[in-house]
Amino acid sequence: MADTMQFDLVSPERKLASVQATAVRIPGTEGDLTAMPGHAPVITTLRPGVLSVEGPDGTQDYVVSGGFAEIAAESTSVLAERAIPRGEVTKDFLDELRAEAEARHEAAEDHEKDVTSKALSDLAHLAEDMV
Repeated sequence: MADTMQFDLVSPERKLASVQATAVRIPGTEGDLTAMPGHAPVITTLRPGVLSVEGPDGTQDYVVSGGFAEIAAESTSVLAERAIPRGEVTKDFLDELRAEAEARHEAAEDHEKDVTSKALSDLAHLAEDMV
């Protein structure tokens, strides 16, 4: 088994990372998980949170608003709705995420309200962690 795997993180705006990783901590909607080399194949959705990438050059953290992660034995790819390196997070960015989530919650059908409410809660916790 290899010591590292390929990790790629992209958002609609840009490619944020394409590195070798030893572990990727993913904020999944069904629970947080850590992808490592040799991981069983899985696809999961993301919740708003911090995605951490450990590699030979240290740890890099990114804030993601949602999206998908595809995990395989030799690679992990994350397609994020919105993503930004943790060091670049500003109050304005967090306010934008919250406004977008509130708009989705207001427009949601009754059967979607639980999901959009959870996203708002996750964003509130994320904002607290960033302070």
